[in-house]
Amino acid sequence: MAQILLNAATTTGAGTAWHPRDTSAVATYVQHSFQATGYTSTSTGAATVLIQVSNDGVNYITLGTITLTLGTSVTSDGFAAANTWEYYRANLSAISGTGATVSVYMKG
Repeated sequence: MAQILLNAATTTGAGTAWHPRDTSAVATYVQHSFQATGYTSTSTGAATVLIQVSNDGVNYITLGTITLTLGTSVTSDGFAAANTWEYYRANLSAISGTGATVSVYMKG
């Protein structure tokens, strides 16, 4: 089951950090895939999501960036990475558009 790193975010900022020990998953240090989805209620917009990682839960670096062009239909993009970080979070660094909403999921 995928972890939700951001759930219907409408403003910029980092979501709650996720640590593999927060789940009962057996294989937590494997390849991870990240997917962002978003839409607007009218017209168009854009969003930038930073997937950030940390080993101490305090100091984060950017593993990858997902850029979405938003519209009234859901758009999606993502990437996969082989890594062994202790903490993961999504940071919505930019969002625009009327009623713009972004969610981010992680699997792995």
